[in-house]
Amino acid sequence: MLLASMQTVAQQTLIKTNALYWATGTPNIAFERKISNNISLDIPVGYNAWKSSSDKRSLRHYAFQPEARWWFCKAFEGHFAGVHLHYAKYNVGNIPFLPETEGYMYKGNLVGGGLSYGFHWVLGMRWGLEANIGVGYAYMNYKKYVESDCCAEVVSKVKKHYLGPTKLAISLIYVIN
Repeated sequence: MLLASMQTVAQQTLIKTNALYWATGTPNIAFERKISNNISLDIPVGYNAWKSSSDKRSLRHYAFQPEARWWFCKAFEGHFAGVHLHYAKYNVGNIPFLPETEGYMYKGNLVGGGLSYGFHWVLGMRWGLEANIGVGYAYMNYKKYVESDCCAEVVSKVKKHYLGPTKLAISLIYVIN
């Protein structure tokens, strides 16, 4: 009983990284803090500065997606539901896994929010694994450029509303304290 109570007190702050975000070449880190027995606040950030001058490919962006989580049992154990906000600034183009970007650059930002669901597996005293999926809304404001040999030319200015998946994560977790 004493060990279980010490473990609950010890699990106040987590540090984690999303493996799926790393798959895009984007370094990322998140901190999650327990606010009460059933509520936590997750603050993930990602930054990618990748640009290839030889083939004009770019995946430059930074993203911020804070989330309040309600845990069905208690914080950092089992199922949770979340409400998240997101903001990103980006400059992307000629990405092989995004065929619509071939020959174009997109520079702008997005803002929005959504709902998510996830599950946390405890792997040991200090380690865990988490899966999380979310859907929501994003408002995107960007300029579309066509690439040429000497410079980029604006093709259009776009303001777009998006509804759909807004979050996907499989994260490795380390318990700080």
